[in-house]
Amino acid sequence: MNRWMTGVLLGLLAGGAAAATKPCEELKAEIEVKIQAAGVTSYTLEIVRNDEVTDPSMVVGSCDGGTKKIIYQKNGS
Repeated sequence: MNRWMTGVLLGLLAGGAAAATKPCEELKAEIEVKIQAAGVTSYTLEIVRNDEVTDPSMVVGSCDGGTKKIIYQKNGS
């Protein structure tokens, strides 16, 4: 019975970890909705690999299991 309970617990933990990862396009769409709701009209959101991030202050999201970041830049003034 202990092995069965351990297996169930491990399965639940693994399922929770998989649910915590979000596809980049889905997260980017959610962020776009929030930015537009704030009234920002001229901006750029870009999905990049972690090693391509040059300014950590521009990162607004992490996706694909933490392998990529979404960076934000407001255009114009």
